[in-house]
Amino acid sequence: MDLELKGLRVLVTAGANGIGRAIAQRFAAEGARVHTCDVDEIALSELASSDPAISSTLCDVSNRTAVQKLFAETLAKLGGLDVLVNNAGVAGPTAKVEEMNPEDWDRCLEICLTGQFNCTRLAVPHLRKSKNASIVNISSAAGRLGFAMRTPYAAAKWGVIGFTKSLSIELGPDNIRVNAILPGLVAGDRQRRVLEAKAQQRGISYAEMERTAFSYTSIKDYVTPEQIADQILFLCSPRGKTISGQAISVCGDTQMLG
Repeated sequence: MDLELKGLRVLVTAGANGIGRAIAQRFAAEGARVHTCDVDEIALSELASSDPAISSTLCDVSNRTAVQKLFAETLAKLGGLDVLVNNAGVAGPTAKVEEMNPEDWDRCLEICLTGQFNCTRLAVPHLRKSKNASIVNISSAAGRLGFAMRTPYAAAKWGVIGFTKSLSIELGPDNIRVNAILPGLVAGDRQRRVLEAKAQQRGISYAEMERTAFSYTSIKDYVTPEQIADQILFLCSPRGKTISGQAISVCGDTQMLG
């Protein structure tokens, strides 16, 4: 299926690792022009070697000055913008609320939620000029379900959905569609670290924590970054032109977070 993405100008935040890298690579494979950013200099260097067509900027999306530089370099490389994928995020702390370091709370929300605002506010004037404009915000299954001992992450990801829905209404008259993706248990280092932290908090083994996590899903398998990327590519293609304001789960039917 030709998704008609050739030449599409795409910015993917946190695109040097994990989900973001899969998204950037999938867009590039379809002929899109892709720019990305990350805080990991080594990963950015590796991406430049493996995928030289994908340009990049070192950037922390919670830093507005750095985001201004990111957009200056993105526009210089791409000559405009059709798609913004707000992927940057952190797992945040695993702790009871009364034991949590307030700075860890702040940092989680600054990246996972405010970082999306920082990028979106600069993207919108350029997206208005596009004939196929999309914003995709990465939320989480934690954006629709409670998540004990992960309150800052859940609060941020619920916020992403509210941000997405409100933007879809605000930007609809400009033909800019806005959607959120809610991944479940995603294969990769971040998910492993989260499960390890929760296992330690509960005093159980990693294997037991993993079994508990999958006991709340209908499909007992990890979501891959590539599956998330495929959903995003469809939303950003002309075939997805009337899909907006949606919070789309890619989670194996996760019914609870333990």
